[in-house]
Amino acid sequence: MPNPPKWAKLKPGVSLTLDKSWGQRQQEPVAPTHWAFGQLAGIVGAPASYLRQLPAPLAGINLQYGLANHRAEQVKTFETEDSRTELCAVTGPDYGRIHDHELVEAVQRIAGNGTGDTRWKVPGVLDWSTGVYNPDVEISRDTTTLYASDRDVFLFLVDDRNPIEAGKLPDGSPDLYFRGFYCWNSEVGVKTLGMASFYLRAVCQNRNLWGVEDFQEIKIRHSKYAASRFAHEAAPALTRFANSSPQGFVNGIKAARQQIVARTDEDRDNFLRKRGFSKAESGKIIEKVLMEEGRPPESIFDFVQGITRLARDKTHQDARLDMEGCAKKLLDRVG
Repeated sequence: MPNPPKWAKLKPGVSLTLDKSWGQRQQEPVAPTHWAFGQLAGIVGAPASYLRQLPAPLAGINLQYGLANHRAEQVKTFETEDSRTELCAVTGPDYGRIHDHELVEAVQRIAGNGTGDTRWKVPGVLDWSTGVYNPDVEISRDTTTLYASDRDVFLFLVDDRNPIEAGKLPDGSPDLYFRGFYCWNSEVGVKTLGMASFYLRAVCQNRNLWGVEDFQEIKIRHSKYAASRFAHEAAPALTRFANSSPQGFVNGIKAARQQIVARTDEDRDNFLRKRGFSKAESGKIIEKVLMEEGRPPESIFDFVQGITRLARDKTHQDARLDMEGCAKKLLDRVG
């Protein structure tokens, strides 16, 4: 459980001073995370990328000089303590923090333990040798859908015991999708607290973001009682989503399959380049479609699958969402 937020006063010639407790102030060295180091560098007006290349003593001298000459009286710092004190965030004094564990607790009130005690759970796994989807996969580090880094936390759960059939696969078996939702938060100032819906394609585990009536995205700014308000808004939105008719989604997939936008390699490359993808990314997207669909992309549906498959290779979940958002724009324009 994270400690309460700490405060730091900036005085000429004095290092960043952290509260050891609410009633006692003392100086001690701190180890900043990658994200916090960048925030601190930004506050003092120093280029973080350059400081990271310097020897630690020299980088410290530069930061110390910046802090000593920083005009603001206070900044708000956030740190955790284990075997050492780690600086996790440096923000303005008025920043309202929602701890990552508060998001997890709010989701647990909606989705239980994530292993099947409610309809929302960690996704199962498709057995490629048999083509059978197993919703009851053992949860491990490799199969979990809860991700955390030094800058954010992200999780997604699906309703994979109530599949939606949206067409057929090349072998004639049903192309199954599951309703799902993902949540995100950053207790260090990267992003707001939020939640959005998607459909997970069973055969390849690609997330397809799709506009859903009454529930597309919920965003809540960091403020007092924000986590409780999130749970209050999220629960009914998820219930509506779970009980909504899938017909609009199925019809959208059908229309996306039928809308042909490229027939040659030149068409494919032009289609992607006009939508902001680099030459290298365009080549990878086409390659992903060849790998998963067994043919080069021609329809909107094909390109969406290639983009969402490439998104799965992104290390950070927020970067993956950005790319999935590009695929969503294509789906939203299908008519």
